[in-house]
Amino acid sequence: MSTKTSSPMLPPETMTRLTPKLAQVTEQVLFGDLWQRSELPARDRSLITVAALIALNRTEQLPFHLDLAVKNGVTHSELSEVITHLAFYAGWPAAASALTRFAALDPQ
Repeated sequence: MSTKTSSPMLPPETMTRLTPKLAQVTEQVLFGDLWQRSELPARDRSLITVAALIALNRTEQLPFHLDLAVKNGVTHSELSEVITHLAFYAGWPAAASALTRFAALDPQ
């Protein structure tokens, strides 16, 4: 599963060159198996992943997953609500950092 985004994440070919095993398990296990399981729709997985990244303050990974969430049917309004909700559970700084990444997703 590859997605173009304005993320500061490394391109997949860089991951493959520098950490081939990590690239392999990312493609085969994470996106090839875990994200494909039928027990949760991709939309729900995206919401869960975005929430976890915000709560853990993993903002470098957020642009990719925010973009993927939109592609999986999560609306901008719902993403806004997730960020607002998590301000109280994960902390204001985590939500503010997520907002910075969310603002870069769509200039509207």
